[in-house]
Amino acid sequence: MGTWKFDPMHTQVEFSAKHLGMMTVRGHFAELTASGDLYPDQPERSSVTVTINTASIRTHNEQRDNDLRASNFLEVDKFPTITFKSTKIEPKSADRGTLTGDLTIKGVTHPVTLNVVKYGEFDDPMMGHRIGYAAETKINRKDFGMRFDMMLDGKFVVSNDIQINIEGELVEAKVKEPAGTSA
Repeated sequence: MGTWKFDPMHTQVEFSAKHLGMMTVRGHFAELTASGDLYPDQPERSSVTVTINTASIRTHNEQRDNDLRASNFLEVDKFPTITFKSTKIEPKSADRGTLTGDLTIKGVTHPVTLNVVKYGEFDDPMMGHRIGYAAETKINRKDFGMRFDMMLDGKFVVSNDIQINIEGELVEAKVKEPAGTSA
């Protein structure tokens, strides 16, 4: 069994919310780190920790990004990170399972369960053996202290439900043999 790491160039955390119950606003976090003890052949033994820089939120609208960084939402000056620490991984089939863990946003921690799908594997001669995964869940932003409740014409400006979608690739690190140990 090799040593596996998240490929930071191929790992992304995206979210979406409804605006006025009509349009879906999508965004992502540009800066995150993911680590853990990873066992692709025995996922139940694996553990994952993710840290997201809250100030790195991007929605393709600078004013909205600044609003999301302010006190009604992420309050980035006071809470510079979002964290997720896995507590349980349950395989359901060869390419599906659930990942449960503690999600902390604005200093508030709640358990969340993500549905995980294995996209596939690839042996890249330049970059090593790779495995692609996707995970998704839905949270209620109010559970994490984001209580902005502005309404227009009887509709919430921002939905309470936030969809979270994660995609990432694990890469198997090549282990160098110590000098003088070739067979």
